[in-house]
Amino acid sequence: MDGDLGDFLRSRRGRIRPEEVGLPSYGRRRVPGLRREEVAQLAGVSVDYYVHLEQGRGQRVSDSVLDAIARVLRLDETEHAYLRTVARPRDRGTGRPDTARVRPGVQTLLDSMDRTPAFVMGPRMDVLAWNALADAVSDYGRTAPADRNIPRHVFLDAASRVRYPDWPAIAAQAVAHLRLNAGHRPDDRKLGDLVGELSVRSEDFCRLWADHRVEACMSGTKRVQHPLAGLLTLPYETMTIQTEPDQTMVVYTPQPGSETAERLALLGSWAAAEAG
Repeated sequence: MDGDLGDFLRSRRGRIRPEEVGLPSYGRRRVPGLRREEVAQLAGVSVDYYVHLEQGRGQRVSDSVLDAIARVLRLDETEHAYLRTVARPRDRGTGRPDTARVRPGVQTLLDSMDRTPAFVMGPRMDVLAWNALADAVSDYGRTAPADRNIPRHVFLDAASRVRYPDWPAIAAQAVAHLRLNAGHRPDDRKLGDLVGELSVRSEDFCRLWADHRVEACMSGTKRVQHPLAGLLTLPYETMTIQTEPDQTMVVYTPQPGSETAERLALLGSWAAAEAG
């Protein structure tokens, strides 16, 4: 995943028209967006300095410079934080440990949520643990561990396009979240291998990855077409597990009394009867 900083900066300056920042466009340009010289001028740094930064050769870049560039490129809060992360990668070989295990107490917490589907996701978006209702919704227990990866399921399982009525939005969100995680884990070889596999096997993933969109998917709504329960409209909230900051708990929170809540209750009863 080398080159993320330069690619990210180029993609972000490419989406801004000169006139949006008070610059003349001088007619037609070879490529859309701002030139490197214009970004440097507006950010108050030398052209050479900015060029070195785009080439990944910036050394000890200051917060003030990154803040100025973020302002010029109109980065949102998540993009701004991502810029700081990829501009100062940790030394290679000092990546975070692989935290694929979920503590027993976290599993107990999941199991206590008997009315809401919930699961724990790792930094590569692997589903590491789940409760009974999440299993009833997504069938994690019958899925091979290698296939419990959300981006791999979304892009490589043809059934996902039927399962998710809003597949384009789900796919874009999955890539944006994965890229955000990748920025925090430049040494994660398994994550790099996952990106490589998906880039080769899915044109849609390759296109979305090249957009360099980053997004922290902290809340939202996902629609799932379940083969037994029908259409489920699932609002969700996510939270970081404090003892394992690379693990995220995702909890679906349908409104009590809603059609989806009733369908989930029925689905849970079916699952319990089958398990018994």
